[in-house]
Amino acid sequence: MATSMSMVSKLVASIVLLLCWSTAYAQLRPNFYRKTCPRAISIVEEVIKETIANEPRMGASLLRLHFHDCFVNGCDGSVLLDDTTTFKGEKSAGPNFNSARGFDVIDKIKARIERVCSGVVSCADILAIAARASVVRLGGPSWAVRLGRRDSRTASLSGANNNLPGPGSSLSSLISAFSAQGLTTKDMVALSGAHTIGQARCLFFRSRIYNETNIDKAFAASMQANCPFTSGSGDNNLSPLDQITPNGFDNVYYQSLTTKKGLFHSDQELFNGGLITDSQVRTYSTDQAAFFTDFAAAMVNMGNIKPLIGRKGQIRRNCRRIN
Repeated sequence: MATSMSMVSKLVASIVLLLCWSTAYAQLRPNFYRKTCPRAISIVEEVIKETIANEPRMGASLLRLHFHDCFVNGCDGSVLLDDTTTFKGEKSAGPNFNSARGFDVIDKIKARIERVCSGVVSCADILAIAARASVVRLGGPSWAVRLGRRDSRTASLSGANNNLPGPGSSLSSLISAFSAQGLTTKDMVALSGAHTIGQARCLFFRSRIYNETNIDKAFAASMQANCPFTSGSGDNNLSPLDQITPNGFDNVYYQSLTTKKGLFHSDQELFNGGLITDSQVRTYSTDQAAFFTDFAAAMVNMGNIKPLIGRKGQIRRNCRRIN
């Protein structure tokens, strides 16, 4: 009886949480800055165009930055806060330290927007717009970014360490991590397609290419050439997550999974003989339009994670520190 009551309580709590998120989401809208800062979106897109023309990899970094922001206390710009002598934020967390990039790009965007409409556009919204602009610039789909988020006054080091799924995650832990954010397994598989762009350090895929069996042998050997077996040797050597079209947002990532060429353990877990995600991976590997549609929808869902609205939080004038 006690167990049943506990399950009911958890179900009720989940429903209440989803209702709260839905209410907040309803107040976000694509035209939020139409009157207060009509050039906001175009300014973001201009900087992204300039940035990716100079360094295509930065598109993946900015998309990842939005993801890492939303998975820790919601899409609130907390990942952008610098550490101080009395405060350690999310930049110091394992998944971000010496890994998260693009902060200077967000600074550049914020500075340009502040010159046009000061104290109006949140850093959290800039991250959301920059993520879409990056995907589009690299050939991926577009979607209606709902805006109106505000910025947090704090960050969570423990949240970044505990909430962000790592490259060694199992399928069950991936599902749990996304579910905890109100995202479905379908969302998870679609969002994982972000790994069709970007690069990874040897440190994060060494174990897979030397120790795992669910991997194409020729692929493993080619990766070993740039990632020595000895820990500490070549840890920072980079390899594209998608070996074929590393700077193109497409469905090649899923094609690689079907041939056991996923770079991360967590990638290959999506296609590992399980009934839960294998069929979705197969679909995306042959139907890029389906992947694009589902990725766009999943990005909208992710952008809905616990936004600060109304009078909560603030509009930071500098994304690295609170006002």
